[in-house]
Amino acid sequence: MTRTAVVTGGGTGIGRAIAETLVEQGLNVTITGRRKEVLEETATAIGARAVAFDAADPAAVEGALTELPDRVDVLVNNAGGNAARRRPPVADGDLAGVRELWLAQYEQNVISAVLVTTALTPRLADDGRVILFGSIAGTRGSGGYGAAKAAVHNMAADLAARLGSRRITVNAVAPGLVEDTEFFGGTLTQERREWLISQAFNGRAATPGDVAATVAFLASPSAGHITGQVIHVNGGALLAR
Repeated sequence: MTRTAVVTGGGTGIGRAIAETLVEQGLNVTITGRRKEVLEETATAIGARAVAFDAADPAAVEGALTELPDRVDVLVNNAGGNAARRRPPVADGDLAGVRELWLAQYEQNVISAVLVTTALTPRLADDGRVILFGSIAGTRGSGGYGAAKAAVHNMAADLAARLGSRRITVNAVAPGLVEDTEFFGGTLTQERREWLISQAFNGRAATPGDVAATVAFLASPSAGHITGQVIHVNGGALLAR
């Protein structure tokens, strides 16, 4: 039986690279995201299916279930990002603005993964794979974004324990700097880029393909005894011990 995969946020960047890699490995892949046109263009280009919905909206997730696979062997919760990149800076002393931003970070990075995973858990195949997306910021700290990613890291451990009896593995992949994505939205200065790269032992940023290769391994039958872990992909910028 051909294995199936659902990749949230699969239209661009890391999500697209993951989806393309899984397609190349012979999986039937469904990509999801909010931008229907982008999704459909990517799906056509890589040989996947596209289902557009907002992963952080309970009604949208429920409404999409009829279009998602009845059996899911691999679920990759890639959707997320830094909500601060899409908002004006919060003024000093604006407590309402701080609250709104932190809630947006949590909704975009944690709630989206919780809702999709909860909705698809009954469809997860035994020996299935769930892969969440954390970040180097989840360990180092970076305001509301880092706090949200730290929650994702803990979510991986909790889900791994709850789904382990079905031999379903759950892990979080935590990238450092990854270029050729929409993450920074044009805000990354050359000085900041050089500083981030200088921390990596191999002297370079990651590519979406680097992250996709890690996800592909965790999604494979060969990774059946790796679960509840945070797998760092950062060239040594942060050491997991």
